[in-house]
Amino acid sequence: MTSLSLRELADIDVGRLKGVGDKKRASLGAIGVDHLLDLLTFYPRRWVDRSNEARIADLVPGDEALVLATVRSVTKRTTRNRRTMVTVNVGDGSGRMEVVFFNQPWRERQLRDGLQIALFGKADVYRGGLQMSNPVVDLIGDRTGRIVPIYPQSEKAQINTWEVAGWVEEALRRCRDRGIDDTLPDAIRRRLGLAPRFDAFADIHLPETIKAKEQARRRLAFDELLRVQLVLVLRKRAMEREQRGLQHEVDGDLVHRFYDALPYSLTGAQRRAIDEIETDLAAPHPMHRLLQGDVGSGKTVVAVATMLAAVQGGHQAALMAPTEVLADQHATGVRALLEGVSVPDPGNLFGDRPLRVELLTNRVTGADRKDVLAGLADGMVDIVIGTHALIQDAVDFASLGAVVVDEQHRFGVEQRAALRAKTVGGAVPDMLVMTATPIPRTAAMTVYGDLDVSVLDELPPGRTPIVTKWAEGPLLEAEVWADIRSQVADGRQAYVVCPLIGESEKLEVASAEETYERLAANELAGLRLGLLHGRLSSAEKETTMDAFRAGELDALVATTVIEVGVDVPNATVMAILDADRFGIAQLHQLRGRVGRGAHASTCWLVTQQRDEPGDPIGNPRVEALVATTDGFELAEIDLELRGEGTLMSTSQKGRSDLKLASLRRDRNLVELAREVAFELVDDDPELQRHPGLADELDLLFSESDEQFLAKG
Repeated sequence: MTSLSLRELADIDVGRLKGVGDKKRASLGAIGVDHLLDLLTFYPRRWVDRSNEARIADLVPGDEALVLATVRSVTKRTTRNRRTMVTVNVGDGSGRMEVVFFNQPWRERQLRDGLQIALFGKADVYRGGLQMSNPVVDLIGDRTGRIVPIYPQSEKAQINTWEVAGWVEEALRRCRDRGIDDTLPDAIRRRLGLAPRFDAFADIHLPETIKAKEQARRRLAFDELLRVQLVLVLRKRAMEREQRGLQHEVDGDLVHRFYDALPYSLTGAQRRAIDEIETDLAAPHPMHRLLQGDVGSGKTVVAVATMLAAVQGGHQAALMAPTEVLADQHATGVRALLEGVSVPDPGNLFGDRPLRVELLTNRVTGADRKDVLAGLADGMVDIVIGTHALIQDAVDFASLGAVVVDEQHRFGVEQRAALRAKTVGGAVPDMLVMTATPIPRTAAMTVYGDLDVSVLDELPPGRTPIVTKWAEGPLLEAEVWADIRSQVADGRQAYVVCPLIGESEKLEVASAEETYERLAANELAGLRLGLLHGRLSSAEKETTMDAFRAGELDALVATTVIEVGVDVPNATVMAILDADRFGIAQLHQLRGRVGRGAHASTCWLVTQQRDEPGDPIGNPRVEALVATTDGFELAEIDLELRGEGTLMSTSQKGRSDLKLASLRRDRNLVELAREVAFELVDDDPELQRHPGLADELDLLFSESDEQFLAKG
């Protein structure tokens, strides 16, 4: 009798289990559980170990803990500022405690007298007794056994954790005879010390010990990561086999002339990245590389070296930026770097010809536009810089050899594909994707698994570190405006960033206008202020930015439109209002707009005073930014605080998303899975000798998931 494959489990409806009638079947469907595979991968959220669980009497104020208790009484009232407050008294035989919920009126209906619940949170001393505010609550019923699995519960679907546990137990019992197909080759499984698959499914749901649960989790998380890596590695290797690239000559004169013309020497990190890129450029298959570097780490120089390698071989290069403001800025920066650098040209009377760099955005019109388009088509333009206008139908290249894409997360999958389609003769141009949003290594290996990664982790000499300060409440905020005034008096400039308001650009613009008027009338009266937000036309934005660059404005009040790439070395102070509304990555990006010159710079993170009892103390995001300017360290902290998010496309949530594996907790598993994926694919490029694995990929990843993963 063969063991059950995941596909067979996916063919058995949960309605066949005892106790699942039509009503429960509909409820299970509502939480995404339709068949046995869904049920077995509907993992517990946490496990309560009854034998050494904290009792109320053992709680330590200030420490997070999990307690099992019984509800004794529930009351609800409305506070002064119209918030609802539900107070629940609980006890467990060792002691009693008060639990308060702010703004969760439904708790009054949920928590009835006599109910057994698990509470997870931090207990503090309040009026002489213990109090937990807004803890996580699980209703656990009366399950016996030493370790109780707690499943995600749905108030709407009305399914309780003990019902799910009962169905899972029955499903496992019915699978036990045949077992579940283990598609990981035995030799690899043993080498990595992973549990057999059926044991892992049994021990994640019904563990005898916490250690057995941990081993089960490790095995099942590894399977999830291996599947994602296999999709990426299969795609990467297929691309290398099938796509013909251009073999660039990387050691020509042009690139050396560029290095000689630089007023400073490259950092070690820049040299390392350029070496990695040159190895790719010289290879016969196209480069797909991600260049990660913190704000100001010198990515542009690496990008220019990449583009010149294509030009010296007789090809063209393109640099694509997410916005027109940024494309303009890149054009200015790249032209300045390439001033006086000419192209060796044996066919030319002088032995050299000028290097032609052009800008192509929607603002380049009329005769200028025609001229640039003609130059791209006949090969007279060497480097073109623009927005995604570069991949519109009207643009033809004589021979596109290398493409640099700036700020990957604003540049979609479709655009990358369209750019590749611009090539003549079927050779795919080499592609370098730059991002200033540092991505933790494991996330990069997963999210950008089809790209090789280079990292710039040194700042070039001459950049002054930015000091970040937290201003909480009106007294400290007054210090912020005083600092801006004193910097302006010294001839410097400032940014004031307005709060992020949900998804609403309209509200954000209103808030920016209101802030601008308030500052002009009060805190920054007498200074020359400019206003920048997303509803201004391109021309208006440009006029304001030009005035700020030229020093005609002292301070710029802006929404997050300045997040990407605005570069004014004389701006040395930034105030970010309501900073706690922003994510870490965004705060770090914004902060990178100052500290771009030789003067010491400050970034102020302004937040409201917290005065409600029960409001959380401290602000981990703001504290992280005050503590470090290292983007990679912040990216790791961000992953810790935010959790994973989803890897697959948001539009089509694949069943294949990571349910157990965590890019943050399982860093070593991600690396192991990637190594195993290469080992399997390099030995068996189509997985013909591993039909079980191939079938699981086919079952669990839809075509759009694969596309999404592979295009990053």
